[in-house]
Amino acid sequence: MRSYQPDLTPPWKRSAPVPEVPAEPDLVVEEVASGFCGAVIRCEKTAQGPTVTLEDRFGKHRVFPMEPRAFLLEGKVVTLVRPAPGGPVRPTRTASGSVAVPGARARVARAGRIYVEGRHDAELVERVWGDDLRIEGVVVEYLEGIDDLPAIVGGFSPGPDARLGVLVDHLVPGSKESRIAAQVSDPHVLVVGHPYIDVWEAVKPSSVGIGAWPVVPRGQDWKTGVCRALGWPENTGAAWQHILSRVHSYKDLEPQLLGRVEELIDFVTAVPE
Repeated sequence: MRSYQPDLTPPWKRSAPVPEVPAEPDLVVEEVASGFCGAVIRCEKTAQGPTVTLEDRFGKHRVFPMEPRAFLLEGKVVTLVRPAPGGPVRPTRTASGSVAVPGARARVARAGRIYVEGRHDAELVERVWGDDLRIEGVVVEYLEGIDDLPAIVGGFSPGPDARLGVLVDHLVPGSKESRIAAQVSDPHVLVVGHPYIDVWEAVKPSSVGIGAWPVVPRGQDWKTGVCRALGWPENTGAAWQHILSRVHSYKDLEPQLLGRVEELIDFVTAVPE
């Protein structure tokens, strides 16, 4: 029989205890040693001990042993443990990957706004960032194109307490959109964009169940051309509802859109100096 051996380590040299956190699906953590940050996909029991699989926002998966003090949650060291079987699962993250705030009420709308080009853009932003926007009190409106963007900005009268963010489709060098965006120089307005012809392309093809978005010949309506190339009925409204139904979180969107929307939210909600 083994005799009891007291712990003679001085108190000031002992590691402080850290909280144990159930590795629930979609919990976003950072692995301390590698710096890899991602959402929990699954936990598994192996011969070497329990492991957790994380997925980063680019869709890359990594498997890590669930060792003590091996992860950071909101910047604090934690020990991940397997979730209790059959226990209640409450979302810990919003669709955008932000920390969920159970019971949070929507904030009164700010004077600032985010403008997007069309209804589909607005619906996609709402789908992924809706919870965050309501908590921050940010309203998203659509413009039906940006041809009149300079006049729209002037009519908005942006200021330190009323910042305006604008998301533009196909904002690439030499495009009509880039020339229009360049006419806006107000310090309280931020115009950013993604490289896609239409926001449909910002949804990952794998999420929609296709290999890639088709290349549509110039001079042809892009959305109609996509439907035709994919063998879908040429009803762009119905096609969009199908695409939108396959978007469940930020993981279904391309990084080029994710970064731009988050940049706009940060800009509009920044505290005036």
